[in-house]
Amino acid sequence: MRISEIAALVGVTTRAVRHYHHLGLLPEPARLANGYRQYSARDAIALARIRRLTELGLGLDEVRDVIADDAGRELAEVLAELDTDLARQEAETHARRARLATLLARAGSGGLTSDDELSPELADLFRELGASRTGSAMATKDRELLALLATVADPEERDRLLAALRTLAAAPGAAERAHEVYAPLDELADADPADPRVETAARALADCLPPELAMELGAGTGLAAAADNGFLKAFFADFAPAQAEAVRRAMRRVSEKGGARE
Repeated sequence: MRISEIAALVGVTTRAVRHYHHLGLLPEPARLANGYRQYSARDAIALARIRRLTELGLGLDEVRDVIADDAGRELAEVLAELDTDLARQEAETHARRARLATLLARAGSGGLTSDDELSPELADLFRELGASRTGSAMATKDRELLALLATVADPEERDRLLAALRTLAAAPGAAERAHEVYAPLDELADADPADPRVETAARALADCLPPELAMELGAGTGLAAAADNGFLKAFFADFAPAQAEAVRRAMRRVSEKGGARE
């Protein structure tokens, strides 16, 4: 058989056959005097096995490992790993579809808001704090930062962040206190960093943060520890100078408070 014939027989492309040769998955067959490859039934059997393994979801590197192990032990191991991965993907797909069903139901009953793009837990926390209804520019920035951190943080860090926010939301009058903090920060939009209101706003912001977050910052693993990194430099650059100074002072106060508790 020529390459076009074996490819048609097994149901793959001639390009795939050549690629398998290149990777060493399928041994090169003998060639005729004219240079054409001459495939045997044994080559077709080997090619069909490669096709079966790839259809199971194995990558070509995994197929190579399976073929190299004639006893089949490697195949059992690879298939078990593949099954575990597929189960994980299935669970993730189920969770995403459940989330989509919730959003579609909400869309049908009154429309979606930007909060609905967030995780359900974070969206609920923002609603409890009224963070999306204050009309405050600083509240919007705060909310956007928290949403970003919750999106990019690893699971353990995200859990700590959400736990701190839950503590904040559970405090009596939390929403009112948050609004009282944002108002003086908004007033600093056109102020000088040396304005005495900067210290007042910094104190109010630091006092509003929950003790758990203060301890996290004091341990050197939170925002205060990262105050000099590129991300926070870009974040502060989005503030007016006096607002940025107030937030920096608040972060230092919270960090010192957390360190004192250790």
